[in-house]
Amino acid sequence: MRRIYLPQDAAAEALGAEDVLRALRAEAGLRGIALELVRTGTRGAVWLEPLLEVETPEGRIGYGPVEASDVASLFEAGFLQGGAHPLRIGRPEEHPWFAGQTRLTFARCGIVDPLSLEDYRTHGGFAGLEKALAMSGEAIVDEVKLSGLRGRGGAGFPTGIKWNTVRLAQADRKYVVCNADEGDSGTFADRMLMEGDPFCLIEGMTIAGIAVGATKGFIYTRSEYPHAVRTMRAAILAARRAGWLGENVAGSGRAFDLEVRVGAGAYICGEETSLLNSLEGKRGVVRAKPPLPAIEGLFGKPTVVNNVLSLAAVPWIMEHGAKAYAEFGTGRSLGTLAVQIAGNVRRGGLVELPFGLPLRAVIEEWGGGTATGRPFRAVQVGGPLGAYFPEALLDTPMDYEAFARVGGLLGHGGVTVFDDSVDLAQQARFAFEFCAAESCGKCTPCRIGAVRGMEVVDRITAGVQPAKNRVLLDDLLELMTDGSLCAMGGLTPVPVGSALKHFPEDFDAARRAMPQAAE
Repeated sequence: MRRIYLPQDAAAEALGAEDVLRALRAEAGLRGIALELVRTGTRGAVWLEPLLEVETPEGRIGYGPVEASDVASLFEAGFLQGGAHPLRIGRPEEHPWFAGQTRLTFARCGIVDPLSLEDYRTHGGFAGLEKALAMSGEAIVDEVKLSGLRGRGGAGFPTGIKWNTVRLAQADRKYVVCNADEGDSGTFADRMLMEGDPFCLIEGMTIAGIAVGATKGFIYTRSEYPHAVRTMRAAILAARRAGWLGENVAGSGRAFDLEVRVGAGAYICGEETSLLNSLEGKRGVVRAKPPLPAIEGLFGKPTVVNNVLSLAAVPWIMEHGAKAYAEFGTGRSLGTLAVQIAGNVRRGGLVELPFGLPLRAVIEEWGGGTATGRPFRAVQVGGPLGAYFPEALLDTPMDYEAFARVGGLLGHGGVTVFDDSVDLAQQARFAFEFCAAESCGKCTPCRIGAVRGMEVVDRITAGVQPAKNRVLLDDLLELMTDGSLCAMGGLTPVPVGSALKHFPEDFDAARRAMPQAAE
């Protein structure tokens, strides 16, 4: 019986994986062939999905992107034995798109059955937790500090320092909260990991709990991620039944348990204090800081709040050591970054690479340039609040400090590409529009400033007193940056300001009125 692997994550399903599955079963039935079908997560090459793999004596051989109409020809070509076919890519790990990556956090995605504890253990799962259980909380935190791990949610705050603050806090109860409310446009790394390797996140959160003295954890995600929610809940149940969660984690006498909470998809709940309010059953509104969540977080107790990728990096660090992790990356940006390539690009997907790779390489080598074939014009890194970079900035290394020096932010690692048909004035207006729609409304600079921003941009592009309104816009951007309570309003000026700086011609009313400007 031949074993076939087919992803069942949201990306693969959106591209027809279920149709391929039905076609496989039907064709195998007609031919009297017994198949063992294993549903995996995606390996991250969305441009190759659905990626069908077959187990052969030479290893797994991949075919993609497969459509249901291709299945009969695959059987005719002998794909069950790894036969030649136009869709054959060979061993995925030898394909240049995969071979050039440094897979640490995403090493198992697309390879294992996400809900198989046996698969997880076979591929190194729980080795980091087993080491952590033999260590003190202080020793675990020191290891995370030495690794240089920083928050992958956008701020880049050192993870070990945050953990140590919670560890040292005096309280009768502490919590670990995973921010899986992945709302940035062009990002999908959190979803991909939860759907493809959920035990990795469970292991990372359990290590965090053991390190800081927390016995309860919550994974807060969004209602738009039903596949991830279903997979995470099933994995938590399996881990609890196997003794990896609960009152006696792996027989250690230490307690830690998890549950998934689903939000309503508000972008602002990606901000940690708004997320905590939502978890408590309150409206998702930003809290003033201090106090920091590490001191007074969920239900007023010391709380670790980390992104999915921050927590999922911890098992590798604990298994292989802080020094091994810190050998990747550059400067103060150590380890690997999950780069999510989206927008107008030929090869969209996720690549995991050490910090420091030039942005140009991500777009041209990994992304393959624009999907339309038209010239590149702009790229936005860091979600809807990230800066728009022109071609002149494409040699910027992908690390926190390098991006900050040129007025950008790395954020969650999302890279959205635009060709020369993009209107950056409209993109700037959209930043204000997005902020107005997603603001929690608590502070005036964000709530009112975003609406006024749309109006001012409209006046500039219409040619209404452009010089006067440009001065007004600059003043508004400064006010939002300095006066907003959180990054929602505080960072909205970043995409607007970068569009004004690097693409001023798009705001010129006379040029916009020319016929070629609308082409």
